Amino acid sequence: MQALFIIWLGLFHPFYVSVTEIKHNPKTQAVEVSCRMFYDDLEHALEKDNKTPLDIVKPADKAQLNRFISEYVKKHLSIKADGKVLNLNYVGYEIQEDGAWVYFEVKGVSTVKKIDIHDELLNAMHAEQINMLHVTVGGQRKSTKLDAPDADTSFSF
Repeated sequence: MQALFIIWLGLFHPFYVSVTEIKHNPKTQAVEVSCRMFYDDLEHALEKDNKTPLDIVKPADKAQLNRFISEYVKKHLSIKADGKVLNLNYVGYEIQEDGAWVYFEVKGVSTVKKIDIHDELLNAMHAEQINMLHVTVGGQRKSTKLDAPDADTSFSF
């Protein structure tokens, strides 16, 4: 009965969540970043920013959509490792169920002691936006959540 109530609440009170995973890979000396957002929310944000209708699942112009996604995420997500801004290199995106996974990589990062993050993905779309962050360095995983309008956090390892 409780599960039905939670489902019923979800129908009337949608939730807005993104999940960003940041992992330092010491073998490749790279920081790997993946962001999961509901693809309809991402699509609406891209349409608003670029003033053009889009279909993220079946894009008419995949190169243009890749550019829009890369620009959007880089505008709303910034990461510093040990005080140095990481230049996120867009790898691509994929759709899984109701989510879009967007991937970035930063090469040439041999060690990380502190990660500073500014994450305002989709904050302008939803006042109730929650951005979950998971950071893994040296096999140690730390997590937090940012409730809009909060957008800044740090992790030390």
